[in-house]
Amino acid sequence: MKIEKQICPSVLSADFSRLADEIRAVESAGSKILHLDVMDGHFVPNLTFGPIIVKAIRNLTNQVLEAHLMMTNPGDFLKQFRDAGADTILIHTETCPHIHRELAMIRDLGAKAGVVLNPGTPADILKTLLPHIDQVLFMSVNPGFGGQAFIPEVLEKIQNWASVLHDNDIIIEIDGGVNLSTIDQIKAAGVDYFVAGSAVFGNEDTNRAFRSLQSRLP
Repeated sequence: MKIEKQICPSVLSADFSRLADEIRAVESAGSKILHLDVMDGHFVPNLTFGPIIVKAIRNLTNQVLEAHLMMTNPGDFLKQFRDAGADTILIHTETCPHIHRELAMIRDLGAKAGVVLNPGTPADILKTLLPHIDQVLFMSVNPGFGGQAFIPEVLEKIQNWASVLHDNDIIIEIDGGVNLSTIDQIKAAGVDYFVAGSAVFGNEDTNRAFRSLQSRLP
C-alpha cells in the first residue's frame, strides 16, 4: 500500500477564537487530516478539550479527524469520540494495560485504530500489536504542551521499525517539533504523517505555512 505523505495540522495550536477560519485556512491549502490533541490533566500536565469540541470541528470540515487521546482511561470514552466524528483514534500504550481490547473496540466502532509511544517508551510492544493497528504515532516530544523542542533520538526508533510497519500497511506518524528545520531528517526516517502545530498555526499566514511544509514531502 502506497501511503501519501501528509502534514497533519494540530488544532491545539490554532486560535480557538477563530477556529473556523483557522480550519478553512489549512483546508484551502490542501490539508486532508486534522490532529486533535485530547489531554485530561492526569496523564499529561495539561487540559484541553473533549468530544464536544471534536463534534464542533466535525461540523466545520470534511477532513479526516484523528483524535489523540492523552488520557488515563481512554477506553471509557472511545464511543463518545467516535460518535463526535473522530475517524482515527490514537491511544497511548502507557495508559492501556488491556490495549488489545481498546484497539478492538476502536475498530468495532468503525474507526481506524492507532497506538502512541512516548519518547522513552520502547517499541517492542508493537510486536504483539501489528494485526490490530492501522497507525503508530511516535512522540518526538514528551506529551502535554505544544512548541517543545524535537527529540532526535526518536528517529532511530522509527528507522528500526519503518520496514516492519510498512510491510504490514501501517501508517507511521510523528508528533513533536516538526518544522522546516526538522522535516527533512524526519522524512528520511520513513515517516508518513507529520503532526505540526505551532509550525502551521503559529504563523501570520497559516495557509502559506502549511503549504511550505507540505511541499517538502513529495
